[in-house]
Amino acid sequence: MTTAVVSEHPESLDLVLEPENNERLRNVCGQLDEHLRQLEMRLGIEINNRGNSFRLIGSPEAVQAGADLLQNLYQATENEVLTPAAVHLYLQESGIDELLQPAEPDLPEVVIKTKRGMVRGRGPHQKEYLHRVMNHAINFGVGPAGTGKTYLAVACAVEALEYDKVRRIMLVRPAVEAGERLGFLPGDLAQKIDPYLRPLYDALYEMLGFERVHKLVERNVIEIAPLAYMRGRTLNESFIILDEAQNTTLEQMKIDR
Repeated sequence: MTTAVVSEHPESLDLVLEPENNERLRNVCGQLDEHLRQLEMRLGIEINNRGNSFRLIGSPEAVQAGADLLQNLYQATENEVLTPAAVHLYLQESGIDELLQPAEPDLPEVVIKTKRGMVRGRGPHQKEYLHRVMNHAINFGVGPAGTGKTYLAVACAVEALEYDKVRRIMLVRPAVEAGERLGFLPGDLAQKIDPYLRPLYDALYEMLGFERVHKLVERNVIEIAPLAYMRGRTLNESFIILDEAQNTTLEQMKIDR
């Protein structure tokens, strides 16, 4: 049994966990209150407690969600020993992120026009990604493989080049294998790095065609290079895409910022 009382402060909530049991309270709070700190960080609230009395301070939606979570966790302590991982699972299953996430305004649909056709975002995240790329100078795209990060960025770059918004496209990628060592590769610099940059070529070929891409590469309008060769470059009026940036080192990011 638990009781919750809204205090005089409009953004605080007092909660009493019952029946009072010191072992269960230690379990729900965690070692050095690490479970409470975990809830604070995730919900953006402050939790103070003395015994079985808790005060939650923050936005009304967040403190109510925190009170519900504390009640569920206290009930769970009757049958299990909580760990940070278990608390994380409770947070995930509660759908707290969707509850607290502010409603996104409807973004205008961005349509990328290339000579091979039009490219649109398929889901809400792709649509937001395209909108941000087209309206901000620096963007970060994070997501699992196959979600369109590289493809959509290349589409935006091709459209910018076609409409003379930029003078050239720079496609940069760390020369890192995907889990297995390929050893030494034959040929000159372009031939050595070509296997690493194949995903970028695939997107370009689909949007511009083989012959057009090769002509633009020969004229250095499209330049594809490993990140290691970007130190000291001057890149005015360029659309720059750094692909697979998670493979860069801290020193490379400082050099190429």
